[in-house]
Amino acid sequence: MNSMKTVFLLGLLTGLFLLVGYWLGGDQGVFLALIFSAVMNFVSYFFSDKLALAAYRAQPVTEAEAPKLYAIVQRLASKASIPMPRLYVVPSPALNAFATGRNPQHAAVAATSGILEAMSEEELEGVLAHEISHVVNRDILTSSVAATLAGALTFLTRFAYMAPRGDGDRRGNNPMALLFVILAPIAAMLIQFAVSRSREYGADSSGARLMGDPRPLASALEKLGAASGRIPLEGATPTNAHLCIVNPLSGGGLMSLFSTHPPLEQRIRRLLAMQGAPQR
Repeated sequence: MNSMKTVFLLGLLTGLFLLVGYWLGGDQGVFLALIFSAVMNFVSYFFSDKLALAAYRAQPVTEAEAPKLYAIVQRLASKASIPMPRLYVVPSPALNAFATGRNPQHAAVAATSGILEAMSEEELEGVLAHEISHVVNRDILTSSVAATLAGALTFLTRFAYMAPRGDGDRRGNNPMALLFVILAPIAAMLIQFAVSRSREYGADSSGARLMGDPRPLASALEKLGAASGRIPLEGATPTNAHLCIVNPLSGGGLMSLFSTHPPLEQRIRRLLAMQGAPQR
């Protein structure tokens, strides 16, 4: 169900992108939008991991430097039948972790120094099982494509609004054009965030199955929720927040509509509802 929902949302986002292209220049605009999208997705496909790791100042670590992290990831990667990902530590007291890379052969897993200190070994394994599941499910590529399309659409609508018409008039003189410029990027962001939330639920479930017990991840999410609002993660932006296991740009109320992650309470409830996990 999550996969079907993701395909539908990506299709909706692509359709919105092409609609902006048509508004910008008719059939030629659609073609240019496709070319622009292809270029942006090429960059996202090959360089999103490097950009994310650099943004969070992640440092590569060896087995000798992070033996516990290495042992857990190696065990989970073996169970998931994927190559051992590259390992990174983010020097931050914030509690968070993320995976990046375009496929299992080019994956990287990063954890903050804060989460390595705060979690028990079981809880840390639950967190890392979630991240390994993102790698196995190729969620990173899906989320990166959605984020890239949303960002490109925002750029295109602004460009289209300012671009002159053939008759010399500007699109900015049209109130409907202004409304379109405002609403199209908002719609794109909402679709992007819905894709990300769907992927988070899937990684929670598959991570719990990979580990064999949903309770350690549920316990870890409780700790992460308590810490996320108190300790900011430096380097977090709306373009890379979707990578993290919990939203480093958290907000409640109406802002939850614009969150890349589902509410932690719902994620914990779903985990504890899985077979063999008692409700709390």
